[in-house]
Amino acid sequence: MILLTGGAGFIGSNILAALNDRGHDDIIVVDDLTDGSKCRNLAGRGFADYLDVAELIDAIHSDKLPRLSAICHQGGCVNSMIADGRAAMSDNYGFSKTMLRLAGRHRCPLVYASSASVYGDGRNGFRESPECERPLAPYAFSKWAFDQHLRWLERSTFGLPAVSVTGLRYFNVYGPGEEHKGPMASVAWQCFAALKRGESPRVFAGSDSIRRDFVYVADVAAVNLHFLDAQPPGLRIVNVGSGAARSFLELASCASTVADGPAPVTVPFPEHLRGQYQRHTCADLRGLRAAGYAEPMTSIEDGMASYHASLGDTR
Repeated sequence: MILLTGGAGFIGSNILAALNDRGHDDIIVVDDLTDGSKCRNLAGRGFADYLDVAELIDAIHSDKLPRLSAICHQGGCVNSMIADGRAAMSDNYGFSKTMLRLAGRHRCPLVYASSASVYGDGRNGFRESPECERPLAPYAFSKWAFDQHLRWLERSTFGLPAVSVTGLRYFNVYGPGEEHKGPMASVAWQCFAALKRGESPRVFAGSDSIRRDFVYVADVAAVNLHFLDAQPPGLRIVNVGSGAARSFLELASCASTVADGPAPVTVPFPEHLRGQYQRHTCADLRGLRAAGYAEPMTSIEDGMASYHASLGDTR
């Protein structure tokens, strides 16, 4: 049985779909459906059971879970702008430690969602190495803290559980299944939403020089499945991006092209974001490739075309 936390969310629901495509429905989906709109991400999917997060914690404490073959941990706080550091640490750090202990108890691989936000402003590069890491906000810190905890366990006398543990540092993910995120949805979704309203996609002034690593969610799901397969015991932390930095203007232009809609327009750069906005990200994929993932990553041209097709006519 595979445990999938965050299974009704954006990335989690795409992993569920990819597992179903492989013929797996022996999956326990865990999520919090306070936002009931996320139910749409589970509709038509195959799984064995659904547990609320609170039910999962109770099942762990009472040792009532069936034998697990893998844990894919995508659950937790997804609000990268959260100001409540205590909440971020509880949802991302504390919950992840619980998943680590569970993987040790069941002797099964753990794949968990880390984040490229741990690199901060990126001035030191984007390699999976402590000298490149400088989290600047509670969300980023909560992700980095768990990575650090695992590194400490690996070199300490306590040691990691004798299982495969993989942290995936996601860059800017976009694609189907993110509609429920509203303002936190990707710029790609915001562009298609504007086009559906008959409006031009809007980008900040200077967006032709603001470049990010945009990674299509189908690639992210495929990477997760790669590491859920048989891996040697031990810790690996790898970047998951496209390996290419593209501008927000290029992304918005792709949306206009595939939707046959009006060209993007620029709006003033928000004052409250000055000094806090990453102007460049680009995943170093050497760690991912060294870990055996050899599939090519999707370009924004192909990714945006696929995304548009999944949404239907946005005009």
